[in-house]
Amino acid sequence: MTDFPKNAHQDVQRVEIDAERAEQRIDNFLLSILKGVPRSMVYRLLRTGQVRVNKGRVKPPYRLQAGDVIRIPPVRLMEKQAVVEPGRGVLERIERSVIFEDDALIVLNKPSGVAVHGGSGIRYGVIEAMRKLKPECRNLELVHRLDRETSGCLLIAKKRSALRRLHEALRLGEVKKFYLALCMGKWRGEGRVIDAPLRKNTLSSGERLVRVSADGKEAASRFTPQQRFNVATLMEVELFSGRTHQIRVHASHSGHPLAGDDKYGDKAFNRLMRNYGLNRLFLHAHRLEFPWDDGRLKVAAPLDESLEMVLKNLH
Repeated sequence: MTDFPKNAHQDVQRVEIDAERAEQRIDNFLLSILKGVPRSMVYRLLRTGQVRVNKGRVKPPYRLQAGDVIRIPPVRLMEKQAVVEPGRGVLERIERSVIFEDDALIVLNKPSGVAVHGGSGIRYGVIEAMRKLKPECRNLELVHRLDRETSGCLLIAKKRSALRRLHEALRLGEVKKFYLALCMGKWRGEGRVIDAPLRKNTLSSGERLVRVSADGKEAASRFTPQQRFNVATLMEVELFSGRTHQIRVHASHSGHPLAGDDKYGDKAFNRLMRNYGLNRLFLHAHRLEFPWDDGRLKVAAPLDESLEMVLKNLH
C-alpha cells in the first residue's frame, strides 16, 4: 500500500489497497489513516460521497479488496486540536486486563465503564490504550465490540491476517459467545431460546433504542439459569447473532430485564439491586470459543470483585 504522506489531511490522496489491507472495513481504514479526525467527520465523508472507492460511492461496512483505489479528500483539522491520550492509571488498568496473548491476538477482560474506542464525546477507549501500550504493533484492530458498560472477553487482532481470519469466523458462525447476566425475578424451568427479531430506532433526542419488531433483523439468544436467588436469577446467555443490545432487549422481552439496565430495565428492581451493592449493568462477556491455529481456542474472563460481591450478598 502507498505510504501516507505527512500532508495527508490537506491534499486529495489516492491509495491503492494491497493484500494486507484487504477485507478491512472502509470506515476502520479511514479512521486508522486520518489520525485525529473525528469519527463523525469520517462518516460524513462517506455519507456525502467525498470518499470514493474505484470512483464510486461505498457505505461504511464495505470491505476493501486488493487493488481497490481509494480517493480521500482534503480534511481540514483545527490548528489547536490536541490529541488526548489515556492516562497512566487507565493504561495500567488495561494492561492488567490481558488474559491471553500470542503473536497475532490479544484477549482482554475489558473493564466496565471503558469504551472499546473513542468517538461521540469519548476521548479514548481500549484500542487507543492498547496502541499506546504496544507501539511496536502497528496493525492493532478491534475484532468485535462490547458496549461501554459491558465487561469481559474482547478480541484485538495484532495482524491484518488475524483480523481477516476472525471476521470470517464471525461471519460463518464459528465463534461461540457466552455471557453472564443477572436477571430480575425467578426464572421458571430450564434454559430456552428467545428468538425475537430486533430493530434499531433513534429517538428525537438522538438516543439509540432497540425494540422487538416483526420487521427487524433476526436475533436469537439462549438463556440458561446458573444460580437462583429470591429476587433474581444468574443466567448464562449464548448469542446466536450479534445485534445491538441483543441480550438486554431479549431479557426485557422475556419479562426478566437485566439488573442495572437503565435503558431497558425495571427501575424498582434496579433500586433494589443497589441495596445489594450493584452500581453498574450486570452483563459480562464470560467465555469465547473460536477456531485458532489448528484447533479451537477457549478463553474465559472471571467476574470482577464488585459483581462477585453482589452474588455473595444475594446469597
